[in-house]
Amino acid sequence: MKNLRTAKTLTIALLAIATGFTACQKGQEVETDLSSDATQIGAVAIAPTSIVLTTSNGSTTTTAPDSIYAVDACRRTHKRAAVAESALLAPITTYLSTNYAGYTFIKAFSTTLIATNTLDSYVVAILFNGKPVALRFSATGTFIKVLELREGKDMKRPGGHHPGGFFDNRDGKQRDSIALSALSQTIKQYFATNYPQDTLKNAWVGKDGGVLVVSKNVKFYGTAFKADGSFVRREVLPSHPGKEKEIAQSALPASVLSYLSTTYPNYVFKKAFEHKANGVLRGYLVIIDANMTKYAVLFNATGAFVEAKVIR
Repeated sequence: MKNLRTAKTLTIALLAIATGFTACQKGQEVETDLSSDATQIGAVAIAPTSIVLTTSNGSTTTTAPDSIYAVDACRRTHKRAAVAESALLAPITTYLSTNYAGYTFIKAFSTTLIATNTLDSYVVAILFNGKPVALRFSATGTFIKVLELREGKDMKRPGGHHPGGFFDNRDGKQRDSIALSALSQTIKQYFATNYPQDTLKNAWVGKDGGVLVVSKNVKFYGTAFKADGSFVRREVLPSHPGKEKEIAQSALPASVLSYLSTTYPNYVFKKAFEHKANGVLRGYLVIIDANMTKYAVLFNATGAFVEAKVIR
């Protein structure tokens, strides 16, 4: 596990939502504790939080805190207004509780088109498993996409990441991948005792040292463990019946790739499986990483979206 060789503790001092490189008018919202740089790009202040990254041996080091920004959260042609958690539309709260069970609300705001004073969308920032997630919803509360996050120092960097940062796996080097043979004895024993029929497919380690294992026993499963190997949660992943075959990202239909890039901007490809039953293509299962949170996204044989599952 190359990415666990160097002990780290990274702290997010301020989670902020921004427009990228344009300004969004604040409307009636009052902001405080914004740096001059954040003000220039129209950032929305978010309550402080932290993410602790550590290694299996428990040693840590500390780096300077930075801010996190959600790109394209509010465009120059829009103004925004704060929205209380209690005022969120029912479809939004239902979507969040269904897909991000146990989340913690950080902040939300609406965006309104200045020219026509028309409500355009809602943006909601949450913590899920201790990691920030920012989502855009339509004016009626329909989910649109997961917004790309960047550290402040990466706002003008191509690709939105730097080595050793929160989103450094965007370089495609898959440093978070773990060989199945390298899984801890505790995790191996857990599967041997509780799910001996599972075939382990892939494993990844998170920034907090936690491990996610994808396995199959008729259906696909995602099983999460803490850094010490203790069990956290097991989820059924969406899949099609039939036999699966791992395929490269380049083998996915253009419609699949288009959906992923639109719905999860700057996502990181992890794995993809093609499903066939009696020789007939049934669809595709794609596992991606979007801002440190992994998603299993299911498509049908034509490449149309079917279902998505947040897995850790």
